[in-house]
Amino acid sequence: MFPDSFHISIRGPINDAVQSLVINYGFVFKAISHTILQAVLFIEWILRGLPWWLIIIVFMAIGWQATKKITFVAMVAILLFLIGMLGLWDLAMQTLALMLMATLISVAIGVPMGIWLAKSRVMRSVTLPILDVMQTMPSFVYLIPAIMLFGLGKVPAVLATIVYAVPPLIRLTDLGIRQVDGEVVEAATAFGGSPRQILFGVELPLATPTIMAGLNQTIMMALSMVVVASMIGARGLGEQVLNGIQTLDVGKGLEAGLGIVILAIVLDRITQGFGRSKLEDRQDD
Repeated sequence: MFPDSFHISIRGPINDAVQSLVINYGFVFKAISHTILQAVLFIEWILRGLPWWLIIIVFMAIGWQATKKITFVAMVAILLFLIGMLGLWDLAMQTLALMLMATLISVAIGVPMGIWLAKSRVMRSVTLPILDVMQTMPSFVYLIPAIMLFGLGKVPAVLATIVYAVPPLIRLTDLGIRQVDGEVVEAATAFGGSPRQILFGVELPLATPTIMAGLNQTIMMALSMVVVASMIGARGLGEQVLNGIQTLDVGKGLEAGLGIVILAIVLDRITQGFGRSKLEDRQDD
């Protein structure tokens, strides 16, 4: 056995730090919670309020814009219609609202952070180990501080999902910008382009396919968190899976799992389609 005299514990300091945050900055977390909750409820209100056939048409239009393939558009329609046939439409819209909110915040955090990492070697060397920890830490661990700081419900579910899902977007944004041909950047600089103009006019457009791959991974990881998030009060398909586990109802859990898989397939193919179209446009140029 390992000697007891060498044992150390980080539990106490971490718990004290979190408790101090709650006591001293509770009003800040309450304001953040209120803002995110209202945004999630607004997205959910739109998705649950629109006719089901209109949402399918919107997804079909997005699918056509991404791939320009009629077979994919038909597949999107069939898969989403299948969600409705399984009686999972309302639950799927709740899950989609949570996932969209988590993805939007992840993009707002991940893309600027990835740009910063690409521009600063020091920041990159400091941040990459943190991203490694974020990606390898068991997802259940993220629920504990989220519950302590924000209570139960949709908000801690969204925030725990963001922590779990944002690292791929940061990494691939950083990678995409660093892979931009240096000669292209030098040419833009020679023509008098400012760093801001070069970033938004050259580097980001050329890095878009790689960034879209990061967005694809973020969406997939966000969907993989829906079952875990249901344990802290996030409703949707994950709650249905959790109920199936608790009652040993295999059919119920399988139906909800199939709904999650369908959403994952549709969103995965759409984001991949946009990424491929951007890559083809870049190759044509």
